[in-house]
Amino acid sequence: MEHPGVSGLTQDLPNSVRNGTALQQNDDTPRPRLDWHDNQSYKPITTTASVSRSEQHDPPTTITTATGADCDRRRPEEGDHPRMANMSSTLISKTVTPYLREHIPQIYAPVTKSDNTEETHESRDPNSKFCYRHRPDSLCRRGADESKMVSIQRELDQLSPANQQAITHVWSLFSAAPSKHRVLILKGLLQTACFPQLSIVSREISEQLKIDFITALPVEISQKILCYLDTVSLCKAAQVSQRWRQLADDDQVWAHMCVQHVNRKCSSCGWGLPLLERRKLRAYTKQGQLPRPPRHPRVTEELTAPPMLPAPNTPRSPSPPLSSKRNASHLEVDDQGSKRQCFNRAPSESTVWKNLYRDRFKVGSNWKYGRARMNILRGHSNGVTCLQMDDNILASGSYDATIRIWNLETGAEVRVLRGHQAGIRCLQFDDSKLISGSLDGVVKIWNYNTGECLSTLQGHTSGVITVHFDGEFLASGSIDKSIKIFNFQTKVSYCLRGHDDWVNSVRLDNESRTLLSASDDCTVKLWDLDTKSVIRTFVGHVGHVQQVLPMPEDFEPDDDVILGANGAADNSDAVSNSSDRGRSPHRASPGPGTQDEDIRSLYGPGFMDDPERPLPPRYLLTGGLDSTIRLFDSATGKCLKTFFGHLEGIWGLAGDSLRIVTGANDACVKLWEPRSGKCERTVTGHRGPVTCVGLSDSRMASGSEDNEIRVYSFGSSPGPGPTIEVGTPN
Repeated sequence: MEHPGVSGLTQDLPNSVRNGTALQQNDDTPRPRLDWHDNQSYKPITTTASVSRSEQHDPPTTITTATGADCDRRRPEEGDHPRMANMSSTLISKTVTPYLREHIPQIYAPVTKSDNTEETHESRDPNSKFCYRHRPDSLCRRGADESKMVSIQRELDQLSPANQQAITHVWSLFSAAPSKHRVLILKGLLQTACFPQLSIVSREISEQLKIDFITALPVEISQKILCYLDTVSLCKAAQVSQRWRQLADDDQVWAHMCVQHVNRKCSSCGWGLPLLERRKLRAYTKQGQLPRPPRHPRVTEELTAPPMLPAPNTPRSPSPPLSSKRNASHLEVDDQGSKRQCFNRAPSESTVWKNLYRDRFKVGSNWKYGRARMNILRGHSNGVTCLQMDDNILASGSYDATIRIWNLETGAEVRVLRGHQAGIRCLQFDDSKLISGSLDGVVKIWNYNTGECLSTLQGHTSGVITVHFDGEFLASGSIDKSIKIFNFQTKVSYCLRGHDDWVNSVRLDNESRTLLSASDDCTVKLWDLDTKSVIRTFVGHVGHVQQVLPMPEDFEPDDDVILGANGAADNSDAVSNSSDRGRSPHRASPGPGTQDEDIRSLYGPGFMDDPERPLPPRYLLTGGLDSTIRLFDSATGKCLKTFFGHLEGIWGLAGDSLRIVTGANDACVKLWEPRSGKCERTVTGHRGPVTCVGLSDSRMASGSEDNEIRVYSFGSSPGPGPTIEVGTPN
């Protein structure tokens, strides 16, 4: 029986060859062979066969094998002519037209005269366009791939009109066919395709099955998905396509990114960014660039409000009261209105939050890798004892009894305030006034813009070591072991006594009406200003406590710090009045739950009797001359963590929820991660003990007994001083 695959070939051969009886070849006649090439396909070698004398009148025959490249299996006499015959219009009308007439209305025109169209249309799942893989009978509404369509058009243009017509008929028949017919056609085509063609099909299918879900889904859902990405992934997503970029650059996404990272450590990636400085905030607001963020309390409070007025040696203080924050009601908007208009904004307004995040990211990256510009301020004739930074202004006090105002952008000295009779030990300023305390025992209030002394407060019998004001209250601590409280509104003052040695640091919290104080008696006390009594005394330091710093409301130590505090040996000396520990309470509107009541009971009857009274700052940091920094829980009195690293006593302490800066008698400045207590960087350069440090969103400053102030700017804006790598990472 003749093999079907060679039946067509043998019909065109001479009879002697077909019968296998008279084929003879000379020794010098090349034989048919197949060469193996790099593409692993067989290349035909044409061989001319000489036949016997009985067939000498037959022309020589050329045997050609099929290639893997074309796989046409054509007959030799066909040449380049197509195998498909040109169909006449009459034949087309009898075969193709009826099929298209039957099926096209169901595909392209759902509302037609067809009897079964209505039933088919109603049976479809309206949500199938988002899940068409599970509904093969539903129409796939996929967008056309522009590059693929252009490639197909170019290849089609290279064919003859007859071939174009034939191929178009095949496409039309397949396009109009219902689901079952399409499956049948595909099965037949796959069975007739050779391996190279199957490879093309496999490659094309893998590309076609990819779904652009960001484009297919509604805008709100796509933005919700993008909000789960980190910064790097979000920037990469913006490079996928124009639609992805439009969604990834929208302010709804980047406002969420700012809420997650600015002024706090992200719980997912551990990355935190500094708060926007007040000066840049005013510039944004003045230019009308700040868009309307989603209604989120933390966006309104933290991204639009300036930091609370810092303490003398601490440029950042705990979360300010709500009334002192900048009014951001004009930034609030309904979520639905904001989302519906997210693609109608002008291009200049659509990426403002992204630009804000980019600016904060640059500053945060500079902090992380220690890239900063250093500028040394010289002007004091004796050791620098205190300083504070705010925007582009720095105020410093010295043993030379002067207060100097500096412009941080230029590094120039703006003004010198004179009036104290002894060394300046503490100062604090806001937009309108500056308050200073001196070893001459008086507190002075200045208009630092003009240099005029507005008022002088007397009451201490010895030198004033520390001052701090918040709202209508002013507190001062002295060598006479007392704390004076002065009310600006009522002009009433009173004295708090309880320490056995110098009072080195005081911190007011106007919201909860409490005060923290640190003393040379190695203790820290929490006072109730309503009852003028001590709520709790914190012990643990074995040296004079020089600084106390309440932590911001959103600060929360790492879990391992909390677990280690329950049984660590280095915390066994800390007094604990309660073993219960809850999460940081909401200071503005505490809930009525049992946990909140338990926490309130730890602060005494003054907070139990008034459920609406905000609670004091939950966590506080202290620094002492025993060379350690300690983290305390104000509710329990327990020392949660002890930070080790300085070789000598600590004089200066500043910090926020992202980082802590300390200055010590060993002439070093150290940067710490507050949640874990890890020392991140050590900075040297001073030639004497570092007596004070300052911290802002993009700057760090340190003052020393070598009469110098070193300012490190981590921002992206130009400024004085060379760019250097600050300190050594640990």
